[in-house]
Amino acid sequence: MTSPDSHRAGFACFVGRPNVGKSTLMNALVGTKVAITSSKPQTTRRAIRGIVHRPDAQIVIVDTPGLHRPRTLLGERLDSLVLSTLTEVDVIAFCVPANEPIGKGDRFIADKLSAVKKTPLVAVVTKCDLATKEQIAEQLLAVSQVAEFAAIVPVSAQSGEQLDVVADVLIEHLPESPPLYEDGQLTDEPEQVLVGELIREAALEGVRDELPHSIAVVVDEMLPREGRDDLLDIYAHMFVERPSQKAIVIGHKGERLREVGTKARKQIEALLGTRVYLDLRISVAKDWQRDPKQLRRLGFYD
Repeated sequence: MTSPDSHRAGFACFVGRPNVGKSTLMNALVGTKVAITSSKPQTTRRAIRGIVHRPDAQIVIVDTPGLHRPRTLLGERLDSLVLSTLTEVDVIAFCVPANEPIGKGDRFIADKLSAVKKTPLVAVVTKCDLATKEQIAEQLLAVSQVAEFAAIVPVSAQSGEQLDVVADVLIEHLPESPPLYEDGQLTDEPEQVLVGELIREAALEGVRDELPHSIAVVVDEMLPREGRDDLLDIYAHMFVERPSQKAIVIGHKGERLREVGTKARKQIEALLGTRVYLDLRISVAKDWQRDPKQLRRLGFYD
């Protein structure tokens, strides 16, 4: 039994199909943007940690890439990352949207999760703001038949409804522990990784469906401008797989790439709290999703 004044802290993992609202939910719980979001599937490519601080607990949420049947070496690496994360957390939250029927992809993931015997499993029905009360009730029943869950919670990250309940349910499964991170720390991601992700998010918005998985971003350098303490110079490189994709991202007379740079710069300035000069280049790295050497170069390790 936990005493009333005891503190809990530990790791919770969000798992689900691509584009079911995992990153949006994590950002809502943390209270700020630590993971990029997009309507494009497979936006998340790393296990990003966001930290939720409460007087009685600290939840370290691990947001993972969407589990799917991989078609490339990158896909295999992302699935491997998710499955290895499952064995290292205190509780797993299986995310299913309220406004879409349970499908083969959800059952595929539920089977994978059921195999992780020692970790408590809860279900979170996301995007409840997009569904009627009847749809939510039907989805809660449908989810209950997919696997054995310790709890099933409906939530809307957009409206904030039931966010506290999701946090309460996760905390129930964390061990008694002092905080694992300092008060006020919201992520342990290096700033360069977060900056690269914000650039990729800006590039993802508005591009054709063929492009999302083909974009990778590497931040080569981040340093204060000499003689200026109010300006940060960032040199970043975006990679795509084919010359035709490069043309799409650049756009007519470079207009699209300038839009990406402007949007990314504003997000980066909000994140870092300083003015930013962003030097953004784009290159072709042929079929990088299938090339082990290029995957390592872009930060996707075995």
